[in-house]
Amino acid sequence: MCGIAGFFHAHGAYREKEAWYSRILTEMCDCLNHRGPDERGIFLEDQVGFAHVRLSIIDLKTGRQPMKKIVNGYPVVIIFNGEIYNMKELREELSRRGRLFSTASDTEVILNGYLEYGPDVVKRLNGIFAFAIWDGRTEQLILFRDRNGIKPLFFMKERGVLVFGSEPKAIFRFPGIHPRLNRQGLNEVFSIGPAKTYGCGVFEDMEEILPGYYYIFHQNTMRPVKYWSLVSRPHEDSCEETEEKIAELVRQAVIGQMLSDVPICTFLSGGLDSSLVSAICAEELKKQGRTLMTFSFDFEGNQTYFRSNSFQPEQDRPWVDKMVEAIGSDHHYLECDNLELIDYLFRSIDARDLPGMADVDASLLYFCGKVSEHCKVALTGECADEIFGGYPWFHKRECFEADTFPWTMDLEPRKALLRDDFLDALGMEEYVSETYHQSVAETPKLDGEDPDEARRREISYLNMKWFMQTLLDRMDRTSMYSGLEARVPFADHRIIEYMWNVPWEMKGKDGVVKYLLRKAGEPYLPADVCYRKKSPYPKTYHPRYEQLLGYRLMEIMESPSAPLHQFLDKKKVKRFLETPSDYGRPWYGQLMAGPQMSAYLIQINYWMEKYHISVHL
Repeated sequence: MCGIAGFFHAHGAYREKEAWYSRILTEMCDCLNHRGPDERGIFLEDQVGFAHVRLSIIDLKTGRQPMKKIVNGYPVVIIFNGEIYNMKELREELSRRGRLFSTASDTEVILNGYLEYGPDVVKRLNGIFAFAIWDGRTEQLILFRDRNGIKPLFFMKERGVLVFGSEPKAIFRFPGIHPRLNRQGLNEVFSIGPAKTYGCGVFEDMEEILPGYYYIFHQNTMRPVKYWSLVSRPHEDSCEETEEKIAELVRQAVIGQMLSDVPICTFLSGGLDSSLVSAICAEELKKQGRTLMTFSFDFEGNQTYFRSNSFQPEQDRPWVDKMVEAIGSDHHYLECDNLELIDYLFRSIDARDLPGMADVDASLLYFCGKVSEHCKVALTGECADEIFGGYPWFHKRECFEADTFPWTMDLEPRKALLRDDFLDALGMEEYVSETYHQSVAETPKLDGEDPDEARRREISYLNMKWFMQTLLDRMDRTSMYSGLEARVPFADHRIIEYMWNVPWEMKGKDGVVKYLLRKAGEPYLPADVCYRKKSPYPKTYHPRYEQLLGYRLMEIMESPSAPLHQFLDKKKVKRFLETPSDYGRPWYGQLMAGPQMSAYLIQINYWMEKYHISVHL
């Protein structure tokens, strides 16, 4: 896994100032170094500059990037971030067609694939990726992103120059580009955040390559090309055939994503998703005489202060213990204390360049740093709930009837602390309604579908385009900031394509949530783990943490120079902090309640200060 960045101008003359532009590329490498601390490289031509940092996972000795091949006297160059899980099959196919290889890397497989098939090589890739190709033959820059947006790629145009990067911070290293927020960006932060509209970079004029697309930049034109999308069609397999198909797809995805030349590990919460991934990995490694390393996460004091609620009914530790015994893993219990959690609220902004899921991001960043001391590659259970229908909004009537995002049905908690004049200028309800209805309208329809089934399809689409993307962003930034590659087997596009058309009567058969995934887990898991009620990522319930957040937020409100003053009403904030928190009423998803609102606002203030963001409505 790596970090990429660069710039392009159709009429550039970058080599005339080679030292200057090489320094810019080096600075881009510097700010992305956490994504790839093992190796770095740059490439500069008159029209284009590439920067690359590498985390060595496959082909540790060769595979240096940028990678270049000369074709009829012209350079064709690639920088790549990601992993291609079917690289062996593609390499064999390309070799049979006469393509020569000088490395064992998946980067060269993509490059040779591009030379053989053109940009449509992306349709043959099974993996997680964002990459750029400069084709000197056609003088085109092409930016690619994987089907589900697992790997990030942002871009921005400034005075005729296209600047791109794995993270916004790399783009801001280009001279003349400064972070700005307009009404759209402010709505992304206050009305929709920590989610964001797909394709939107939040900062003014910044965009993201859309998942399932590649963009061709030539002369002064930009042409987006969609190479993958969900297709709605009748599901024709029987329930038994569907169970068998899903079980095999899941097994293939997990085993395929164990591809690595360095040791791998898994995150293990004791829930269905991570336990199934861990069990399959452990079984495969045992065949090689090796033991799987696993990691679980918790917080100081949760044994004492944990509060059961409908979203988080129980603690994970007893279930982790059960799974460790069942699969025989080399397990590590990680714990975060309150002061570390506060500190990592700020580091998570450094990692993501945007406000995120508050202490959820912060704690995951802390834990990823601890895991990276042992391993470079981790497999996770992320995305199973979005794909297999695990969230309550897939089946609750109030979510069916809500004409808005099901994970944020009530905007009042978001509005409660904001200044009245800022609220008037923001137009929160209108912005949320517009983005929601635009997404719903995009949902691939199936003629003649039952109204409930059609609504579930809409909710599934919203989940994959919005909620899942937020979790994938979180996983990418927190892991890569720590030099750790986190993989998500359940987001394999073959699983997603198949599950998209499976009806709810199979997904939730006999009222069992995630029935098909539980059936896939039966051969691997203890029965009580396999059918355990969902419990999301853990969070702290320690009252000291909430007190510390309150102190920090009031310190900010007492500082006359704090950026938050332009958004928040000090009296409303004081009243909010004096009111006991309701952990069972999240304002986003299932985890973000009262304390997370304080943490999110603290993050926004730090973000505004750190990036010197200018604001105009």
